[in-house]
Amino acid sequence: MSEDDTVDPSAIRSIALAPADVVDAFAYTQENPGAAVLRVTPPFHGRMRARIHVFRTDDTMVTGAIHLSPESVLEERAVADYPDLESTLEAADADETDAVRKEHAAAVEAWQERARESIRERVTLETDEGNQTVDLKLVG
Repeated sequence: MSEDDTVDPSAIRSIALAPADVVDAFAYTQENPGAAVLRVTPPFHGRMRARIHVFRTDDTMVTGAIHLSPESVLEERAVADYPDLESTLEAADADETDAVRKEHAAAVEAWQERARESIRERVTLETDEGNQTVDLKLVG
């Protein structure tokens, strides 16, 4: 592998990730300001590891990292099934707010359990050379 290959994401054939990181990143982004992604950092090679990364400013142009959105890694049905707190709060009376928040937390926990089984087998990366599909391997 040449030195240029280590900074070229087209060298990537598979990305290992933890299902818990995927669902935690998705839930974080739904519930908080900022974003959580699955980050792959150079040097790049055939098998890479993605880890959860929370940020407010995208630094990929500086670091050369690749950010995978949790939505791109989760199956569509898992994304669509995420419990919606805002709609539930709008429909609730003011004195029910604490109970609604507790129910939502329990619903998110149950969603996370289900969503861990809803990781795609492949994801498409956007590289300078064009789109590239890579395998996702589950760890942990």
